[in-house]
Amino acid sequence: MVAPSKVAGLIMGSKIVLQMNNIVKSYIVGEEEQVVLRGIDFEVCEGEFVSILGPSGSGKSTLMNIIGLLDTPTSGKYILSGQDTSVLSENALSDFRNKEIGFIFQSFNLLARQTAIQNVELPLIYAGMSPKERHKKAGELLESVGLAHKLNSYPNQLSGGQCQRVAIARAMANHPSILLADEPTGALDQKTGQQVLEIFGELNKQGKTIIMITHDEKIAQHAKRIITILDGEIYENN
Repeated sequence: MVAPSKVAGLIMGSKIVLQMNNIVKSYIVGEEEQVVLRGIDFEVCEGEFVSILGPSGSGKSTLMNIIGLLDTPTSGKYILSGQDTSVLSENALSDFRNKEIGFIFQSFNLLARQTAIQNVELPLIYAGMSPKERHKKAGELLESVGLAHKLNSYPNQLSGGQCQRVAIARAMANHPSILLADEPTGALDQKTGQQVLEIFGELNKQGKTIIMITHDEKIAQHAKRIITILDGEIYENN
């Protein structure tokens, strides 16, 4: 493991979809400044499957929030799909996030009173798609993750693995530039977690760009490239 000045995307000739330059994130705690991210530099190319691996307190959650446009850096530049995100207003940032990032969370974050297909339709409602079109597309997405028979089931009628499949289908709804998965197998048993990782592998083969945040080295190894974060600094794994 080495600490280069820049951790660059590894797919030669591919378009750079994410670029971070000297990203710093700090907070004021009492009268002291606490630096969480210390000059993060890395790139991700279109079609990569990247794991960001780090223990609790390493800064990986803060980095994930910045990648997902849920938080902004204290300094540095974050370019996503050619857009300098620092110049976007709060509303523009929200719209851009909905378009460019597909989130997959450890706890699934499904709406309990909505069926599987209604959960998948949500991003399409925000995108302004007509009811007929979004219903058709949501059904196709659920079919693609093996849940064509569960369209009208509620989250409490689904297993954990099925809930995560719904979340994956929802994340893909707007054809985002990046699927951003935060500990996606953390709430699942080993067998079900393996099935979810296999779905990620298939999606990556189809050209989807995936960034997976994890503390588990075995999970991280399912990606094609591993970046380790320790004490707010990143290292490329050889």
